[in-house]
Amino acid sequence: MLTRKPTAILTLALMFIFGACTNAQNSNGDLSSDVITKEDQAALTPASVLQGLKDGNMRYIKNDLTLRDYPAQVKATAGGQFPEAVILSCLDSRVPVEQVFDKGVGDIFVGRVAGNFVNEDMLGSMEFGAKVAGSKVIVVMGHEHCGAVKAAIDDVELGNITAMLTKIKPAVEMSQDYNGEKTTKNSDFVTKVVHNNVEHTIQTIRKDSPILAEMEKNGEILIVGAFYDLDTGKVTFVEPGK
Repeated sequence: MLTRKPTAILTLALMFIFGACTNAQNSNGDLSSDVITKEDQAALTPASVLQGLKDGNMRYIKNDLTLRDYPAQVKATAGGQFPEAVILSCLDSRVPVEQVFDKGVGDIFVGRVAGNFVNEDMLGSMEFGAKVAGSKVIVVMGHEHCGAVKAAIDDVELGNITAMLTKIKPAVEMSQDYNGEKTTKNSDFVTKVVHNNVEHTIQTIRKDSPILAEMEKNGEILIVGAFYDLDTGKVTFVEPGK
């Protein structure tokens, strides 16, 4: 005689599994559809924005990212944007900028180029982000094991990459006081050049963008450096005067 017990047990097991998944989602709260409004942005200070980036990175490290309703955020931001920060990052695919700072649609501007340097186009983009669109912080973020920095150290010559690397070469020159092997085989030397490249980029921003330099002088924005650790996901900030 056939029995229905295995089917009943399977049904109960599935109910338990899906019920547990539902409870887990509910315990984390509803999906966030919040976006930054003009009023929200106006109330922010450079210091509070920077702290928010730090807090977001801690959530990223702990795998505690905000659950977001992206379609709702897309719809809510279609009519305008009021980002809180401009992040200049390397092109590297291992540095997912929005996730690194736990940010959603409309929260931050992101500019990316291999070696996170600035030129006229990137400076214009930053000026738009800060002066026109109201962002309060500019972050120049380098990262561990940067391939563009390694290429600059090794004097790579290949197509347009050759010209691009001239923007990073000043950081290599700034690092010649390093006491050790000055090659890409030495990760400590590469890291030193990465840090100097961030510093050189910030110096270039202040020198070649009077608009941003004036905003920083007036306390309207902060311009800070950062270093992303590929092994841990941690961002270490280098703030002015520190």
